[in-house]
Amino acid sequence: MMSSDRGTMQRGLASGPEQQAWQEPVLPTGRRVPSAPRERKPVLAALAVLLVVGGALGTAFIVTRNAKRVAAIEIVAQVGEGQKIPLAAMQQVQIASGSAVNYVPWSEAGQVARFYAANAIPPGTLLNGAMVIRASGATAGKAVLGLALKDGQLPRDLQVGDHVDIYDVGATTGAAGNCPGKPGAPLTTNAAVIAISAPAASSGSSALDDVVVAIAPADAGAVACNASSGAVAVAILPAGGKSGPKAG
Repeated sequence: MMSSDRGTMQRGLASGPEQQAWQEPVLPTGRRVPSAPRERKPVLAALAVLLVVGGALGTAFIVTRNAKRVAAIEIVAQVGEGQKIPLAAMQQVQIASGSAVNYVPWSEAGQVARFYAANAIPPGTLLNGAMVIRASGATAGKAVLGLALKDGQLPRDLQVGDHVDIYDVGATTGAAGNCPGKPGAPLTTNAAVIAISAPAASSGSSALDDVVVAIAPADAGAVACNASSGAVAVAILPAGGKSGPKAG
């Protein structure tokens, strides 16, 4: 048998220090998976900020403006045409400043009380300069007379500013026979009611109302005489109506 110096060759992987382990493949350095770019909208963001800030400033301006108020005069009791405007008919109210509303400042209430109403002013009216006059047209050239009247002598709905006829309601010619006038005939016509002072509700039906009227000076004596005897009655003239003939 022939010897052979050919050694047995092992098939397979070589062993020894020169053997190297297989490494997993890796991506090249610096390469990453691409991602979707973020959209940046700086213009829209800035606009949103401006809108928020502008809205806040606008709201603050409105609140500040409305917070500024001034004292004005409100009429709280009926004031008749030509009647001097009493302090008791005025009260202080607060209104927004800078508005288009025409008003008279409360600081002028004392001065207003010296003047007259150009027209009848109902309660709840905010007074303005056009409603006030220095002289009363209703009393110009007239006699101003106060009458103490009770139920049956005046209508329940008599108001300041009404125009009235005043009648003689005496049982005989002239109240107590010594006053001018004829029973049932008017003592004066188209008199203007300037003021009314009603009695307290607890005073009873016999309480008297103080009614101030402006009448023709020639009629003042007859009206005063008959009124002192309780022989007068007041009738409100209808709007646009005419008074009856005055007794001669």
